Amino acid sequence: MFKRGGSSAAHRHYGGGMLSRITKDTRLCISLSARPSNIGTRFHNYLYDELGLDFVYKAFAPTDIEGAIAGIRGLGIRGAGVSMPFKEAVLPLVDVLHDSARAIESVNTIVNDDGALHAYNTDYQAVTDLLVAHDVDSSLPVTIIGSGGMAKAVTAALRHSGFTDGVVVARNERTGRPLARKYGYEWHADAGAASPGLLVNATPVGMAGAPESDRLPVPEEVVAAASVVFDVVAVPAETPLVRFARSRNIPVITGDEVIALQAALQFALYTGVTPTPDQVRRASEYSRS
Repeated sequence: MFKRGGSSAAHRHYGGGMLSRITKDTRLCISLSARPSNIGTRFHNYLYDELGLDFVYKAFAPTDIEGAIAGIRGLGIRGAGVSMPFKEAVLPLVDVLHDSARAIESVNTIVNDDGALHAYNTDYQAVTDLLVAHDVDSSLPVTIIGSGGMAKAVTAALRHSGFTDGVVVARNERTGRPLARKYGYEWHADAGAASPGLLVNATPVGMAGAPESDRLPVPEEVVAAASVVFDVVAVPAETPLVRFARSRNIPVITGDEVIALQAALQFALYTGVTPTPDQVRRASEYSRS
């Protein structure tokens, strides 16, 4: 369906005058987040420039999500990445829910096809791919912290990847219990004395700029009991959870891995071009430089 990206040798490095190429025909892609970072903006614009694509990417922090989605349709914006806290809020505002978004009732990608807004969830696929890439044993009991949009993607990806023994830890029973029940997992209001095989943080705890940026999502003894730690927080790459796990020699999967993979999938949906793994790696490195 998508074309593979070409060799980097045939293209300019990002920063070589992208703004001078913008015309009335340049296609716009955006991101919608309460706390946007520069990572997605730099990632996508790096690849647009490297691959010679007439696109530009810009991040926004909308105060009116309904107006923002209407703007995507009305202005012909090609695509939008959707982050917290808008992943569920956009569900009634799009036209077509694809399987990845419908299954977990959470959207992280919108593609505008001639005014019809198609919704996807590339977080789900990125998590699934990373579990395989890191060879995580699906027989491990899993503890998922959180019950929001990212937690939905993580929980679905784990269950569909064969992790049958799981606990969803969420203070909000209204969202936590139904999420756990949907995938045959247990729900707990707190981590208690959990002994997870795979511990996954799907909350903003540890995120730069968040109120709990310097905290662990669970007590130290719970982290220390884990065989593998997976933190979906992408900024910073070395969250308090990741640093603590590394200090105990616990294998980790990091949020920057998630964000790079899901962004590459978004890029392909927006442009029809699939970047090579090497291009994704370099774009990811540039996005954090």
